[in-house]
Amino acid sequence: MRHITKGFLAGALIFGFAFAAPQNTWDGTYSAFSGYFLLYSNDLAEKAPPTKADRRASFAVQGAIAKTLFESIGPDQKDACGASTDLRIRSRGDLSCTHYKPDKKNPYTCHFGLDLKTGKSIAGSIC
Repeated sequence: MRHITKGFLAGALIFGFAFAAPQNTWDGTYSAFSGYFLLYSNDLAEKAPPTKADRRASFAVQGAIAKTLFESIGPDQKDACGASTDLRIRSRGDLSCTHYKPDKKNPYTCHFGLDLKTGKSIAGSIC
């Protein structure tokens, strides 16, 4: 009887932990995220105020979404501008993401951009 009770308690404990853990199931809804944007004209290296003829947007996101994006677009670019043991860089198309290990609050950041006149994707950061 004692073995049955111990087995039951052990099983209940294991299942309790399994169900108490946060469930990250996909439910098809949007999630909030932390981010910034910059509206400009010309290019990021020589940015100027946006004009009617030239409007672009650069977006930077941080937090969980940046970590998810970073992990989704690997591998690291070893020869990327600024890459080091503290700064990991990954990119795919016009999306670039970094993992800066010394930044304990927001180690992951991703950049992407849009040309607002054409609607086409553009780079959102430069080296």
